[in-house]
Amino acid sequence: MDQHAMKILGGRYLTEDELLRHGIKNVGSNVRVHETAILVDLELIEIGSNVRIDPYCVLSAAGGYLKIGSYVHIGSHNVTVAGGGVELADFTNLSQGIRIYSVSDDYTGECLTSPMIPRHLSHAISGPVRLGRHTIVGSGSVILPNVTIGDGCAVGALSLVNESLPDWGVYAGIPVRRLRARSQKLLSDEARMKVNL
Repeated sequence: MDQHAMKILGGRYLTEDELLRHGIKNVGSNVRVHETAILVDLELIEIGSNVRIDPYCVLSAAGGYLKIGSYVHIGSHNVTVAGGGVELADFTNLSQGIRIYSVSDDYTGECLTSPMIPRHLSHAISGPVRLGRHTIVGSGSVILPNVTIGDGCAVGALSLVNESLPDWGVYAGIPVRRLRARSQKLLSDEARMKVNL
């Protein structure tokens, strides 16, 4: 990423030094977070190297953790609720408008809903979400708690991921279903990239 070549009108990207001054738990090199992004509980957020987080994202680690690997892109208008823990492994690519929930209200009507009521009167569903290496998720998709998306998965736009997905598949739909296997050629491209670094 040649950040110096990017021409931005109406905003700028924060640097690693600025993130460290604001209290982020850990940050690598060549990291850019747009100044319009909202990061909640920075002390629970870790970011690897070669990462870009675009405008108007909300990344909340409140009560949990958010681990972002290296070579990760998070497109604009993404929301990640990481109260139950969220991990985005190396080479994860999130398109625009994706919602990742590691905590969700119980919709059955058996209890009250909302983070504003006492905990003993609600039954929030909470569990970690992990996106494996080389995962790509299409625009507008929703990922629910207790889900692992395996290495090399591609999830089509506007999909609902409510269960874990095995490695190296192409998935889409509401709820998501496997369409076919995904090529692993990109692994040789990764190896060539590392040789050239």
